[in-house]
Amino acid sequence: MEHIQSTKNSRVKEWKKLLAKKDRDITGRYIIEGEHLIEEALETNDVIELILQENIKLPDSWLTSDIPPVTTISADISKIISDTKTPQGVFAVCRKKEHTIDLTKHKRFLLFDGVQDPGNIGTMIRTADAAGIDVVILGEGSGDVYNPKVIRSAQGSHFHLPIILGNLHTWIETLKKSGIPVYGTALEGAVSYKEVSPSDSFALIVGNEGAGVASDILNKTDRNLYIPIYGKSESLNVAVAAGILLYYLRK
Repeated sequence: MEHIQSTKNSRVKEWKKLLAKKDRDITGRYIIEGEHLIEEALETNDVIELILQENIKLPDSWLTSDIPPVTTISADISKIISDTKTPQGVFAVCRKKEHTIDLTKHKRFLLFDGVQDPGNIGTMIRTADAAGIDVVILGEGSGDVYNPKVIRSAQGSHFHLPIILGNLHTWIETLKKSGIPVYGTALEGAVSYKEVSPSDSFALIVGNEGAGVASDILNKTDRNLYIPIYGKSESLNVAVAAGILLYYLRK
């Protein structure tokens, strides 16, 4: 077990770089923090190395023969490689996963069109996981799924279902050819979500927090849905709307 004390150590600099999307894309790696997330990652063999602040005990459940390499660090280093004001002192470097989507097995999809807020992205991934969605697809203009805030909001759901990047136009055509109904979300030119029937397979597209789903995407869907507003609010938060629709649409 190696111990690193200096904040100027080259490995510390590499860990810190993983807080930036550019370096996550280049290396194919990302960093997570906290016991709960790391426990989820260890079950999927995504962890490359563990990083533990000195004086913090490694959980007994992690003490297995095939545990990844462990490096201990000082509290000052924890502050540098953490994305939070109060570091938990337990980190892991993980590898990004490549996923193959099988439309004979994957039947329920959630697609993001330009969703940017990390909290919304993470919350919807977590909700999709809970609702039994098979695949999450992020289209162009959407935020980075490996952003630390997204990972915290998703609470481990990154490790439960495939999350991929893709061209939504191509995916809409592919899904429709496979007989999977595709629903957009809109405030105008749409029908109440209760006018469609729940089914075993479907794809739901949610859009940017301000602009919604792009019109060229909405023109390609089978139907576009809205959720009635009974009070004075203009609209629902995209993550809340996604939760309502995902649970309604699944049979």
